[in-house]
Amino acid sequence: MILYPAVDILGGKAVRLAQGRFDAQTVYDSDPLRAAQEWVDGGAQALHVVDLDGARSGAPGNLDHICRICDAVSLPVQLGGGIRTIAAARDAFAAGVDRVIIGTAALTDPSFLDQMVATYGQKMLVSVDARAGLVATAGWTQTTNVEAKVVIEDLQGRGVTNFVYSSIERDGMLAGPDLAEIAAVAQVITGSFIYSGGVASVDDLAALARAEHDNLSGVIVGTALFEGRFTIADGRAALAA
Repeated sequence: MILYPAVDILGGKAVRLAQGRFDAQTVYDSDPLRAAQEWVDGGAQALHVVDLDGARSGAPGNLDHICRICDAVSLPVQLGGGIRTIAAARDAFAAGVDRVIIGTAALTDPSFLDQMVATYGQKMLVSVDARAGLVATAGWTQTTNVEAKVVIEDLQGRGVTNFVYSSIERDGMLAGPDLAEIAAVAQVITGSFIYSGGVASVDDLAALARAEHDNLSGVIVGTALFEGRFTIADGRAALAA
């Protein structure tokens, strides 16, 4: 299981949102590259980068910073936020990312999803972001009445095999992951998924490792690392235990 340190970019700065709310942000570094380099120096295996401006507007807004990060680090970088067209995905790969993450457009634009599956396959993940088990879209600003497991089953029927699953109400809150929700998602996903939301300690990571979900391939951590709750080395050790 891979630990993915997060670099969320908003207004050109590395930030974290509380429960996906743009009005509840904390700036951790004025330079996203510096934040990314800190994770690399700490022993990260890969980076999870989110263009929050892109997630909110529907089009990438921080490609310059993403280019800087990809040029400076030798680790795999996965990028989400505002990738809702083939052209946007192409630009992301041109910037140097290894995988792209799509969200809203995967649910609202079937033609785009089919193109992404056909063109990028394993280099693409679909992010399913949920509040209380219901899917949220448009940069987490709109919550639907559709259950996450229903959406996942539909996406798998369309050829999606790799997912990011986020518990929005726990994101940035340091309240621990929702182990029951993760178990329910693990039962539905036939491919693999990465979890995000609420990780606050190495004990949380150890609990995810003990759950032994074979299809849980990684965990995204942001606030806990920025707040110094544990080091990347300690987090990796907990996931490997």
